[in-house]
Amino acid sequence: MTHQPIAQTNEPSAEPSAEQADLPRRGFLGAAIGLGAMAAPLGSSAQTKPTALAPVKGTEHWVVKRADGKDVRLFMWHKRLAQPTAPSRGTLLFVHGSSVSSTPVYDLQVPGRDDASLMDWFARLGYDTWCFDCEGYGRSDKTRPVNADVACGADDLEVVSEAIMKLNGGRPLMVYGSSSGALRAALFAQRQPTRVARLVLDAMVWTGEGSPTLAERRKRLPNYLASNRRPIDRNMIRSIFTRDHPGTSDLSVVEAFADAVLALDDSMPTGTYIDMSSKLPVCDPAQINVPVMILRGQFDGIATERDVLSFFEKLPSPDKQVVIMPGIAHSSTRSKNYKVVYHLLERCFSQPEPLYRGA
Repeated sequence: MTHQPIAQTNEPSAEPSAEQADLPRRGFLGAAIGLGAMAAPLGSSAQTKPTALAPVKGTEHWVVKRADGKDVRLFMWHKRLAQPTAPSRGTLLFVHGSSVSSTPVYDLQVPGRDDASLMDWFARLGYDTWCFDCEGYGRSDKTRPVNADVACGADDLEVVSEAIMKLNGGRPLMVYGSSSGALRAALFAQRQPTRVARLVLDAMVWTGEGSPTLAERRKRLPNYLASNRRPIDRNMIRSIFTRDHPGTSDLSVVEAFADAVLALDDSMPTGTYIDMSSKLPVCDPAQINVPVMILRGQFDGIATERDVLSFFEKLPSPDKQVVIMPGIAHSSTRSKNYKVVYHLLERCFSQPEPLYRGA
């Protein structure tokens, strides 16, 4: 396949369109904020918390992926401070998983919870934040007869990253992916290491050996192979937060999350489920030569600790770390201990560059 990225920016009006009103967020904010080439150096001093309730603006963008002789439109969502007072601290790109589109995961708006949106949190810390819907998800095209597997998501990342880097002066991105989003991000970093400044892999799985969740999923593999899409409903979404260890997530937030997911989709592609059930490994840690942080929830049923550590050992970069997060299952950012995740991400993204790297 070939990629011909064409960034298209739509500046939303003061009043949201009917389509925008259906999105699971409130207070859709005005015009686009231009991305300048100026940026603070990596490792600039980190704030301990975001500027309290500083206004954040969101802008939708579209990019075209060329695949099988067709144009595939991908939805991108960008948030940053409405009135930045300093150069950007860096560009963050968030990658969603198998059963959700991007904005419910990374820009969830919950009344009374001004820290529910990971994008808002990091925008208030001075970062440019981006997410996007992979092909077959959310607002991106769903017309091709494909199951949107991990490799397809890595293709999407190549196009999206190229479009973002045209806007930020070519600065490499700090990429975070969760679950199959971690697999997409890892494969992308394997293919395009020069585009990745730092890589965070959350709820990562490598071989799948010993995974109780994947053992259950394999029982349904014939159903996944029979169709490019699988239905989702509220009970299925709830199960993401209860299957490994009930009690790790705030169920009131889970209901808001389910509302946001179901406002955009009633089915999801089967490709990543097929990959994780029958085709692992789908990336090679020995070829991912970028700074990496791996996050694993204590109770995550997707990957065992041994599987994660085996992946970690094979990463060639000396700038690597693995963290086991207490009291967290598979979906860390929607857990009761989400502040642990926010802290770890900020620590990673603000890490100073080493002055000495050896011979």
